[in-house]
Amino acid sequence: MADLAGPAYAALGDSISIDDYAGGPGRGGASLLFANRDEDFPEWRGRDLRTVHPETTFSLLATDGATTRTLLQAQLPRLRALGVRPSLVTLTIGGNDLLAAYGDTRGARDVIAGVQAAVDTALAQLTGVCAPAARIVLGTVYDPSDGTGDAARLGLPPWPDAVAVIGELNDALRTVAARHGAVVAEIAQLFQGHGLLAGDPSRREPRPAERDLWFCDLIEPNAWGAGGVRAAFWAAAHDGDP
Repeated sequence: MADLAGPAYAALGDSISIDDYAGGPGRGGASLLFANRDEDFPEWRGRDLRTVHPETTFSLLATDGATTRTLLQAQLPRLRALGVRPSLVTLTIGGNDLLAAYGDTRGARDVIAGVQAAVDTALAQLTGVCAPAARIVLGTVYDPSDGTGDAARLGLPPWPDAVAVIGELNDALRTVAARHGAVVAEIAQLFQGHGLLAGDPSRREPRPAERDLWFCDLIEPNAWGAGGVRAAFWAAAHDGDP
């Protein structure tokens, strides 16, 4: 595999990492980690990969609706085909797998076991793809109900176990990250209070006037949520430095 010169950053996973719901190219959480938008986040001026390491390249391989199957069968092969050995990888995955079992607690726990096994495989494969001493960052999955479990306000059927099941998914992600020496971006913790407690997560606009509302289309990070995703990535990649 031919390496590109200099550090490289690759973003894998689902819509938590993409630009689409945050308002377009360059506005998603992974993109902000690479290159801050100073007009939206002046407090982050100078704190991005492109400023710290100007030679850094960026490959956004995350896709809308991605599951662990997408990760293993499409995204990892695409990363190998790029001929890049990234020194930083971020991964957000598992939420869409879990969503497919919505309302079925027993089925959801089977899904969580499958997610853990798939991420275990993915992290093992990344070891052979990444540069030596690369940092791999695995994100947790947020809860748009802000821990309330109020499915009715989200326009969803009731599922009393939903909050607990999301917590179990995140525990599984933390466990598999530790097994491979990956670090965890605590996206779920950072998003707490920015869903139902801040407004209506089902609203469609990517840049609402209320900057405390970080969701749109119910489960997607809007422009301000993308800033939260970036902050979680940055903290994980810099040993907790916010």
